[in-house]
Amino acid sequence: MAGSAHGHTLAAWTGVTISFIGFCVASVFMVAANVPGFWAGAALILLGAVVGGVMKMMGLGTPKESEASIAARARAAAAVQAR
Repeated sequence: MAGSAHGHTLAAWTGVTISFIGFCVASVFMVAANVPGFWAGAALILLGAVVGGVMKMMGLGTPKESEASIAARARAAAAVQAR
């Protein structure tokens, strides 16, 4: 994966940050035996996934690879194997 930007986007960072905060909130309230607080944290975890997905749909995620770049990669791999 050295050549990809997997997860290095604003959408990924935002979604993971919100989900991490939700995990921390849910963990604290679980230890404190506070059920509504736990479910609030669980809701934040789901909110992180939704926000990340919406941001990706808005174009802030990793762009899909074009057909031209897929074909170029295949040609390069074939040239290397032909050596």
